[in-house]
Amino acid sequence: MRGWWREIAGLVLPVACGGCGRPRTVLCPECAGALTGSAPCRVRPAPEPEGLPAVHAVAPYADAVRELLLAHKERGALALAGPLGGALAAAVTAAAGPVTGSVPSPLLLVPVPSSRRSVRARGHDPTRRIALAAAARLRRAGRAARVVPVLRQRRYVADQAGLGARGRLANLSGALEVVPGGARLLGTGRVVLVDDLMTTGASLAEAARALGAVHRSFIPGLPQVLTERSQEGSAQHGFEQRQAAVIASSPASFEINRNSPGTWIVAGGER
Repeated sequence: MRGWWREIAGLVLPVACGGCGRPRTVLCPECAGALTGSAPCRVRPAPEPEGLPAVHAVAPYADAVRELLLAHKERGALALAGPLGGALAAAVTAAAGPVTGSVPSPLLLVPVPSSRRSVRARGHDPTRRIALAAAARLRRAGRAARVVPVLRQRRYVADQAGLGARGRLANLSGALEVVPGGARLLGTGRVVLVDDLMTTGASLAEAARALGAVHRSFIPGLPQVLTERSQEGSAQHGFEQRQAAVIASSPASFEINRNSPGTWIVAGGER
């Protein structure tokens, strides 16, 4: 119900840019440029958690981009789902790479799940909403894509805000699982994990581990020797395709030179 009220309110109440507060526009040109003005690139947190997929992002989590994500996630600026989905679609395209074959496999966008209590508190599921917008953008561009929300939390997860890299890894270790029947869906296309934000990479690494746990079963007809090798690879890398896309990541994760002993951590809300 809360989500419906937000949808209605967005139609009748004055709006302001979610990034800078400029009145009478949901997203001003300057903030739109901050969101989509750069080409997506590979990002890596430091330290990089074991099993983290190759992650692509479009912008550092700072300034206007940070405000846009918070406005959508925490303040109910649901009209931002479209522009944010467009940014995520660009990251997904970079993560998936060029189209190969006469009939390319559809892209399967697997959102990192939020907890039920955070969805209730916010009145919507921000990551899933953005993923749906991204899939729609990809389809309009001629790339077959759909959202397959096959991951769920299997146990309690504490609020991630204030936790460092080790704390987040411990908090999320073994926390996700694939829903019954989800493995069959994963065998129908090319999987790309998606989220709005990467901080330490703990959420994406755990999501990859959960998908890797069912990896052998969703490749029907694969010879036993190859499935055994796949299972070994899954233990090391999470899942064979090892691709993920996010809108934003910590500014430090865009840096090539990581000689500094410091670790960048940005605060984030509970998943």
